[in-house]
Amino acid sequence: MKNKPPYPLQSVDHALQLLQLLRDNGTLRVSEAAEELGTARSTAHRLLAMLVYRDFAVQDEARNYLPGPALSAPQAIGGRVLELRRLLRPHMETLCDTLQETVNLLLRVGTETRFVASVECSQTLRVGDRRGLILPAAISSGGRAMLADLTPQAVAELYATTGQDQHTDMAKLLRHLAATRRRGYAINDQETEAGVSAMAVCLRDNAGDVVAALAIAVPSVRFTRDRQPVLATALRETAERVKTDLTATQPPTGR
Repeated sequence: MKNKPPYPLQSVDHALQLLQLLRDNGTLRVSEAAEELGTARSTAHRLLAMLVYRDFAVQDEARNYLPGPALSAPQAIGGRVLELRRLLRPHMETLCDTLQETVNLLLRVGTETRFVASVECSQTLRVGDRRGLILPAAISSGGRAMLADLTPQAVAELYATTGQDQHTDMAKLLRHLAATRRRGYAINDQETEAGVSAMAVCLRDNAGDVVAALAIAVPSVRFTRDRQPVLATALRETAERVKTDLTATQPPTGR
């Protein structure tokens, strides 16, 4: 499992978190940066100024910060990541407290999934914060949950359009997606990282449109067959509770 370095550099970590926010949200104000980092506005301003200096950020006429030329990844859902995180964090914290496992919020951008929020549990053996991580949708639990909402033809067309069909075992992927539809949740059992397993469901608004995916990341030693139904029930119940909040945001689905 990925752990923090023994001697983390907070200023570097803060700068990297701002890069992730710029990449995923598309725009950022100094006040938002300070709130997200838990720092003074002056500290956030100095960090953003350095990102501008290195071309990772630019400022518009309204003095908002935008991704610069050195940060080329497309934004995830039209600049609404911060809003989505604020709405869903209380639900994620409740789920984390209930299960004592790390909870992640994921978005799909094409054939990739992005981890845009994490609530880390307090157990000694745990999966760490995954914010900013990008994984192929074909193997992440959240990615599979969201891809399973598409028809097999739409999945094939998506991968052909992006050229990822040349690097993906499409037959295997479609089998995983069929199993996900039958179960109602997706599983990634140590396919992205040894010792880490995950389960995910789609988050939908009241219209039934997929907005994101909610995943539980579990050390594989606790991802037992007997426990999986408990995790799945908790995920489904949380997904049902957040429908009203998601309807208020109405962000577009992954592209």
